[in-house]
Amino acid sequence: MGKNFRFIAIAGIILFIALSGCAQQTQQPPQSGNNDGTQTGNGETGAKIIEVTIKDFAYSPSQLAVNAGDTVKWTNLDSAPHTVTSDSGSELDSDQLNKGQSFSHTFAVAGTYDYHCAVHPSMKASVTVQ
Repeated sequence: MGKNFRFIAIAGIILFIALSGCAQQTQQPPQSGNNDGTQTGNGETGAKIIEVTIKDFAYSPSQLAVNAGDTVKWTNLDSAPHTVTSDSGSELDSDQLNKGQSFSHTFAVAGTYDYHCAVHPSMKASVTVQ
């Protein structure tokens, strides 16, 4: 019984060490991001993805300041369809977004981009790119 006990104990220790090593190898590195909840891009440019929600027939936030190279992602949380449509020009021109659908746009040029919902024109917002 003494030899069997030692064998089982040694096998248990080896198994524990092996499993501990596997667990350490499979851990995911922390996601890149900022304390404000936005994700950074590839870590080289510092570009962010900024989330805008469409809820209760409003864009939130309705006024947004971003840097050139940042991406804004609009997600419709309403049961009604909405769009993200430029007031002038064609910079923003989403398809109709149903509940749960998103539209993203990366802003390359500084300026102020006013937009609205083509389905509900009283819904207005803007993005200022620095």
